[in-house]
Amino acid sequence: MDAPPEQEDCLPFLRVAGYLEAMRLNAPRIIEANLDDGFLLLSDLGSRQYLDALLEDTATAPTLYADAIRALLAMQRRGAAYQSQLPPYDDKLLRFELSLFHDWLCGTHLDIEFNEKAEKAWRGCCDLLVANALDQPQVFVHRDYHSRNLMLTTTGNPGILDFQDAVEGPLTYDLVSLLKDCYVQWPAEQVWQWALEFYSGLDAVVRDRIEEEQFRRYFELMGAQRHLKAAGIFARLCHRDGKPAYLADVPRTLSYIVELGPRYPELEFVIELIESRVLPGMDDTR
Repeated sequence: MDAPPEQEDCLPFLRVAGYLEAMRLNAPRIIEANLDDGFLLLSDLGSRQYLDALLEDTATAPTLYADAIRALLAMQRRGAAYQSQLPPYDDKLLRFELSLFHDWLCGTHLDIEFNEKAEKAWRGCCDLLVANALDQPQVFVHRDYHSRNLMLTTTGNPGILDFQDAVEGPLTYDLVSLLKDCYVQWPAEQVWQWALEFYSGLDAVVRDRIEEEQFRRYFELMGAQRHLKAAGIFARLCHRDGKPAYLADVPRTLSYIVELGPRYPELEFVIELIESRVLPGMDDTR
């Protein structure tokens, strides 16, 4: 890894890599580190992403997702010993992430202005999504657990990458990242069956506290928060970092929110905004 110190701080990567190694999960091991110059020598997890394997052969999905769910459950269970040492996924961070959709996708990219009524409705949606996140059991959260950061490995599958932004946060966050992926999409019924596999793997004491319907609400509203954030990040990558290719992933990402409409009338404002202004605007600007 080449991470110039003036641009990247390697310490969070080193710290979380140590936690994952202690959890006996398959993540890069630190062989040598030169933090002064920003060089790390890491063990190799190969070059085959989950995304590549899934797009090449969808029949591999049940096995790959079973492995990823098993690793995620282990991360949460064993990560309980380390999660208090991570930054908190708190109210401030959750709201900042939601602001990325408002500011970068709606504002910078689509030039959508919010009047006073729209701002009030937007704040109401944000309040709902933040409360949903904070109400969940707080666990060790990878924060970007999806098909581009999981590597297909011959043993100990999956290999886990890009974990330096780990936080202590909501139970369902990484599960949403995995199953409602911004880069590959599965039928809603299949997503929910995989989510139930995760739910059934939780400790009995957690399932006793969270009935299945409550778990579903946590999961689906957590997805709305993540997908608003991700769509905003894709717009920021285009305008701030000169990476327009990510805009192609915005419609898929926001479609997960639109499909929640029948179950969550409290999301009416943001869903109507996506359907009537954001997605038509994306067609005009891509």
